[in-house]
Order: sequence, then structure tokens, then C-alpha cells
Amino acid sequence: MLWVFAVIFCCFTSTAEAAGIQLLESGPALSGAIWYPCAAETAHVALGSLAVGADFDLKGARDCPVTGAKLPLIIFSHGRGGWFGQHHDTAEALADAGFVVAAINHPGDTANDSSRRDTLSLWGSRPADIVRLLDFMLKNWKDRAVIDPAQVGFFGFSSGGATGFVLMGTKPDFARIASFCKETSGACAQLHNGETPPEPIQDARIRTAVIVDPAPGTLTRENLAVVKVPFQFWRSQFGGPGVGDGSGTERVAQGLPGKPEIHVVPAGHFAFLAPCSAELAAAVPRICTDTPAGFDRVGFHREFNAAVVKYFRDQLGEH
Repeated sequence: MLWVFAVIFCCFTSTAEAAGIQLLESGPALSGAIWYPCAAETAHVALGSLAVGADFDLKGARDCPVTGAKLPLIIFSHGRGGWFGQHHDTAEALADAGFVVAAINHPGDTANDSSRRDTLSLWGSRPADIVRLLDFMLKNWKDRAVIDPAQVGFFGFSSGGATGFVLMGTKPDFARIASFCKETSGACAQLHNGETPPEPIQDARIRTAVIVDPAPGTLTRENLAVVKVPFQFWRSQFGGPGVGDGSGTERVAQGLPGKPEIHVVPAGHFAFLAPCSAELAAAVPRICTDTPAGFDRVGFHREFNAAVVKYFRDQLGEH
């Protein structure tokens, strides 16, 4: 069934908490944040060494005690050249609704570090980053006792969406990429030179996922057919950097296994990023400028966040 953005999502009632936040600063391998329900008032969070040059206005109750028990965990994977806070409003909405959310930078493919960005190695390192984050949250996080380890979800945007499909079992079709990429450097050159891509890394702990405008190049009907994990799928109508003109994600949507919940948003790729303040829009207009120009990102995110929360609640239970 095709769900279109114009559909008004069903409302649901809940007892909202405030979003607590802890910052992760354990070197490049674990740099990010954890959001979770707590009973304190939220405020602007200063990121210090984790900042990315512009103020994205993350809010939370810094280091407040976690409220609740047996909480579901959602792991976030950002897009190409992104960072752990680019979907902070969605993370905050999930924490308000009783989820623990964790997101880290993907080393070598962040706003501050492009050292691996156009290499084949990312297809191994990105999934490994998520496995490492999951291991940390379930085995080493100081508040790990509040998590229900059997209730793990995944949220991935753009390259993060493709990362999610790998973790859920797809084997990327690199021959498809090699057939049309013409670049003489980076991953294209590596493929044409016969270099061997990394073996896919899967993680059976992920029980469900929200996949948002995934990079479509390596995805085919055949390699998606192996995915047995339920997921919600979002795509932009007009596409943008990393996903083309939208026809690629349309092709992927048509080849998805089963009958996933599909949403088509009449906007460009960056509409899924957190809404921008006037100051952020002036500092980073590229990610804050929507297509079409009159698209209401703030209004869309109210519905987007509500739909994501409802989906994960339906899949992982009420908390």
C-alpha cells in the first residue's frame, strides 16, 4: 500500500517524558549521543569537541537519570558526510516517547572527516560501526540495565539507509555500480581495478527498521528479497545528493519484499534532516534549502516524527 505524505497520520496518546541526553566522547570510534526518557527540563546542549561548525540546536536534559525499565533501543545511522545529530528532533521525539536512542559518527564519513568517504571500505566499516555501537549500548553503557536487549530497532538515512539494508541481510550489488560509474578515483576506480569489496556484516539483533531515502545504487529486487526484518520505508519524490532525481528510490520501493509501509514525500532528500533555524540556514544553506521552495519542513517533521514513533511502538511495544 502506498502511503502519500498528504495523508494525515493517526494521532495517539501517551505520557510524554522529556529527552535526556548523554554525549559519547570515546574517540572516533564512539563519538555521538544517547537520548533517553527522563523527568528533567530540557535545555540547549553545548557539544564542545563534538560540534560540527554550526549550531544545530540539540536540546536535552544533560546527564539526567534515565526513567523507565525494559526500554526499546533505536540505533541511528547518518547519511554521507553527515553526523550523529542530523536527525536530533526525531531522536528527541523517540526519547520523549520512551525509547533509548543512540547515534554515532561514522569514522571517515562525517562532516569533519572525509578520509573514507568515497572508498569501498565504507561498505564494511559503516555496518561495523553500528555493530560496535550496539555492543557498547548492550554491554558497556553505564545505564544498559534499562534496555530490553530483545527490542532493538534501526533508523537509517541515505547511506545510513543502505547501511541498514546490509545489516538486515542484503549483499550490495557492486557489479551494478561498476556498470555505470565512470569516475577515475574513489570506489569506482577501486571496482574497475578489480579490488574486492568487503563482505557484508549482518546483525540479527535488529528486529525492525525505518529506512529513509536510502542510497539506491547497490540495491536490487534480488538482493532485497532476502530481508525478513519488517521495516517502514520513506523516500523523497525529488531526490538530491546521493540519491539522484528520486527515480532510484522509486525503483527500490517497487522491488521491496513483502508489503512494507511506504511513504512518499513531495520534497527533496534533505527534507528528512531536522528543521533548520534561521541561523543554521544562513550557515549551511545547502542542507536547509528545500525542494520545492515552499515545502514546510517543520510541519512535515511533526507528522514524520509521529509516524516513526508510532511505527516503532507498534513493532517493539508500548513503554
